[in-house]
Amino acid sequence: MSAGKRWGLCGLLLLYLWPAFADTAETFDPAASRFGFELRTRWGMKLEGVFPRYEGEVRHLADGRHQVVLRMFTQSVEIVDHPRYTEWTRSSRFFEAERYPVVAFVSRPYDPEMLRRGGPLAGELSIRGITRPKTLTVAPSTCARPALDCDVVATGAVRRSDYDMDDWMMAISDRVVFVLRARLKPEDAP
Repeated sequence: MSAGKRWGLCGLLLLYLWPAFADTAETFDPAASRFGFELRTRWGMKLEGVFPRYEGEVRHLADGRHQVVLRMFTQSVEIVDHPRYTEWTRSSRFFEAERYPVVAFVSRPYDPEMLRRGGPLAGELSIRGITRPKTLTVAPSTCARPALDCDVVATGAVRRSDYDMDDWMMAISDRVVFVLRARLKPEDAP
């Protein structure tokens, strides 16, 4: 192999590996984080949904901004204290967990100071293979080190019908409110 080809391959390899060198990431603490949603019946009853299984991280980008990547697994979704609604949310009538096992949110890069003061966290939300822009609202922090000493709380409403989840419209409201309470793993955690 000629020296030019070797340098070209090295350059190509560096291009692909650069994000690994430029970025670091912290993962969410499963013992302290809670990701879920709220639904309302037409009779005013609130149903609380939770995703017991998820993967997520906060990426620290080379330019100092951060980015959230969150994947919530629909096969484990639960409606608290309502097994029949749990079955319904996993079925083809709602998340269709067998075919679409993940609800994902990927934020746009943001200034980490926003977590202290609160504000919009724009990104893309994917449900049932449909991806739409979504902005979550981050509540102002109650501590000096958000996500470490206190929860970062973000909420955002979507319409089920925008994601082809329009079953039971006479019984369950079209509006779904995502409620995300996140903490990062402590630095000394495995």
